[in-house]
Amino acid sequence: MLTPPPEAASILAYAQTLKGGGVERVLLRLARNWADLGRRVTLVIGDTSGPLAAELPANVPASVDVRVLGDPSYSGLRAVAGIVRTVAPDLIFCPGNHYTGMALYTRLRLGPRCPPIVAKVSNRLDRTDQGALLSLGYRTWLRLHPRFIDHVVAMTPAMRDEAIGAMHIAVDRISVIPNPPAPALTDEAPSWLPAGTFLLGVGRLAPQKRWDRMIAALPRLARGDVHLVILGEGAERTALEAQAAALGLQGRVHLPGYVSDPRAALGRAAAVVLTSDFEGVPGVLREALAEGTPVVSTDSSVAVREIVTGPALGSVVAPGDEQALVAALDHWLAPGRARPEPIPEPGTDSAQRYLDLFDSLVGIRRRA
Repeated sequence: MLTPPPEAASILAYAQTLKGGGVERVLLRLARNWADLGRRVTLVIGDTSGPLAAELPANVPASVDVRVLGDPSYSGLRAVAGIVRTVAPDLIFCPGNHYTGMALYTRLRLGPRCPPIVAKVSNRLDRTDQGALLSLGYRTWLRLHPRFIDHVVAMTPAMRDEAIGAMHIAVDRISVIPNPPAPALTDEAPSWLPAGTFLLGVGRLAPQKRWDRMIAALPRLARGDVHLVILGEGAERTALEAQAAALGLQGRVHLPGYVSDPRAALGRAAAVVLTSDFEGVPGVLREALAEGTPVVSTDSSVAVREIVTGPALGSVVAPGDEQALVAALDHWLAPGRARPEPIPEPGTDSAQRYLDLFDSLVGIRRRA
């Protein structure tokens, strides 16, 4: 007896560029996993230049059809609506907050012919970094989401609760599915790691990440021999290099660029640091704790304290509290400080959980 095909046999997802963001990196991982599980996946990418290009799924079962638009602008993603008409996927996956505007555009263009849209919450919704007027506009925008998004995925229970409050979405239209963990590629010490003790940051060199806070804290630490390594690339590189030079830290601040597998560095760091204004679910914190490395993070997301559940794992400080940041770093740099016991990352079954959700939504639509 033949097994009937899955309801969501064909999935379409999209991203603007492959410059190295966590949202896009997870999307590529999920696309490969879905293809490995027998689904047809169409990836629409505005521009494939960038460090994540090497992670494009290729040569996988059922193949991943990558459609390159040749336009890195956000508006270039308006082409998604036309590709949906041509490909006729069973479901559209919107990989993060940044992309929900194009989900609305696609819904408006296709009307009743638009397949179900599932959107993942990838960043904090309570944006304390915004001014009053921008914050009001953003809250209004979030409350529109249930009108054009069929289902929302949050990565943790706290993010689910935040999304329910911010979007006013029904509880049965939101699920919790963690990101799948990244596969480890090597355990060898990278050649670019400094000798001696170092702190490690992983993330784009973007204003949101506020790496300037970490560089400013470095000369204030009790130990004067500690190095700082930040793995990532972005528009803030020149400003961060200038800041390090102005503080006389050229030999202690290292910016090797984007690294596809930071785990070997994570396991060797004295602590992993995150100084962002806002985050979603910082995967680097989970990756660090999986290696038994303590973390120091700003309270940049409701998910941070779901990951850093106690003082044995790390320290959580308020964004902008320079004194608390320095004190937390000094604590973990103290000689003989015990490191956490490794904590396995969740999400090994996340790709299948997504597919179960997709099948359910497509089945409901077809039976309606």
